[in-house]
Amino acid sequence: MRAGIVQSDPKLGDVEGNLRRCVERLEEAAAAGCSLVVFPECALSGYIFASAEEAARCAEPVPGPSTDALGRACRSLGVHCVLGLLERDGDLLRNTAVLIGPDGLVSSYRKSHIACIGADCFTTPGDDDYAVVDTPLGRIGMQVCYDWRFPEITRVLALQGADIVVHPTNSPVASRDLADFIPRTRAVENAVYFLMANRVGTEVGVTFFGHSQVVDPLGRVLVEGGGEGEALLIAEIDVELAREKTKEPGEGQYAVRLFEDRRPELYGDVTRGGDGTRSSSPRTKPAQRPIGLPRR
Repeated sequence: MRAGIVQSDPKLGDVEGNLRRCVERLEEAAAAGCSLVVFPECALSGYIFASAEEAARCAEPVPGPSTDALGRACRSLGVHCVLGLLERDGDLLRNTAVLIGPDGLVSSYRKSHIACIGADCFTTPGDDDYAVVDTPLGRIGMQVCYDWRFPEITRVLALQGADIVVHPTNSPVASRDLADFIPRTRAVENAVYFLMANRVGTEVGVTFFGHSQVVDPLGRVLVEGGGEGEALLIAEIDVELAREKTKEPGEGQYAVRLFEDRRPELYGDVTRGGDGTRSSSPRTKPAQRPIGLPRR
């Protein structure tokens, strides 16, 4: 299976124009033989909004007009895509990634960890369980941007059988060094493909560093973008490699049984809350922030 990563430079507030350019990139990727195309976080809206009102004007329901348009494009081209957008969820604003295929919207994921920058100053984090979607291309799990700082997410997706973890992001230059090791670490510790789509360009004084990449289950970077300029990056993916959780290099003297050798009975602190107390649920339900009420 061939995957394409779109390293784009969306224009702030121009949903119609950004959507048009995304469809053009889908067509380019399909012509290059890609079956899966991944776009950055907030690819339709841009990111560095100064107010909840500005961000809300670029939000829409899921499913909605943009996901419908992308569904038509995916049907015409015979591809799947993952793309980040701002979702209007009743009176809440969400930072959401959608998985769309030839039959339309397949799944959506609401960013569950929020750092206060740009649009995320006004979004409410998602609190749904992490989930893997079985597609004709393989089993796909999603996360968004700041989520990559929390290894539990990728591990939960891997334990659910993910072959591919897609990671749309809008990562600024302040976190540039993280791209050199987090994607590789998440991939190799879970034996999954890790597909990171980051944007480039500058919005309201914030510069994004690019370096989108595809990492295989052995931690090898198959393709990586530069720090400037839009690009379509293409990599070959063999999902069977992600399903080999037991690896025996050489003659077998050294064996890695990635999931079989786990000892969950020793990992109790992973479920403790930030105050040191054990949580009764996977994560504490976040506060709801209605659109138009910025977080203080």
